[in-house]
Amino acid sequence: MMDVATMAGVSQATVSLVLNGSPAKLTEATRQRVIDSANDVGYQLVRRESQMAPSSKVRSTIIFIVDEISTDPWMALAFEGAHNKALEYGINVCLAVSHGNANIEASIVNQMADSNVIGFLYGTILTRLVELPAALSKKPTVLVNCYDSTRTLPSVLPGDLVGGRAATERLISAGCKRVAIINGQKGVDASRDRLKGYKQALASNDMPFHPELVRPGNWEPSTGYSMTHELMALDNPPDAIFCANDLMALGCFDALRELGLSVPEDVAVIGFDDREIAQHTHPSLTTLILPHYEMGEIGAELLIDSVGGLLANPNQIKVECLLVERDSVVKSSETA
Repeated sequence: MMDVATMAGVSQATVSLVLNGSPAKLTEATRQRVIDSANDVGYQLVRRESQMAPSSKVRSTIIFIVDEISTDPWMALAFEGAHNKALEYGINVCLAVSHGNANIEASIVNQMADSNVIGFLYGTILTRLVELPAALSKKPTVLVNCYDSTRTLPSVLPGDLVGGRAATERLISAGCKRVAIINGQKGVDASRDRLKGYKQALASNDMPFHPELVRPGNWEPSTGYSMTHELMALDNPPDAIFCANDLMALGCFDALRELGLSVPEDVAVIGFDDREIAQHTHPSLTTLILPHYEMGEIGAELLIDSVGGLLANPNQIKVECLLVERDSVVKSSETA
């Protein structure tokens, strides 16, 4: 099937949908190109009787279970990405919110796992280890922003470690010599990985690690504010602060303004997440994108690929957190 996809110039998911007779919204030219390529390589699709379902029973729905949808935008973005990607194949995505309740999750799976359901996406607001309801084992499942203890299911995660390194290196490239970090909530995967990336960036640039430049936060503006005051009260304060999310960067801005310091002239500041407010701060906040929309797209495509048995080996995909250049860090060309 990979050979067919290569010859036809389409994805493996498209090959699967065409050869399985799915009513997905594909052009006739695309369908014919897949069929011709399959014939050229001598591919034959052998169907069991149980697979010869009438068109009314074609599997055409994905269920996306999330723990929260209103407290942060991340799972809404992931759902939108999955929904838009699935529509390219004529497949619907339905959203179900469980609030992390195992009984609710089991009920959702049992009520919705009919013959029209391709499988499940399962997502969480915080990147974390999850315990899944046993009922999910009956259908293909892809994890979004989370992972299972045995790593047996495919999962799509943000590249927090590489993102933390990129954020720190951006500050170093601006000529900053003492880079501090206000990290996120202790014990959370994102906090751990962004701190690792920060340490890696220092090491790769031959800069010493100073424990006093690492401050704990809780993702809220209040800790960005209080930790910035602590950092700037040091005998040798930092000339740059990496805030592990944009909300803490807002508090950092307030503290620096209160101290009569300018951003980025006195202290450079970089955030993480690229929330909408980041472009409206003064100055606008340089930050990194938390790629949940793309993670939803990839999760949906992995699930669709699994319909034709194309997802041979479960894997973990890390999606890059891209840097968004704004005004809170001096541009590299402006440094001496």
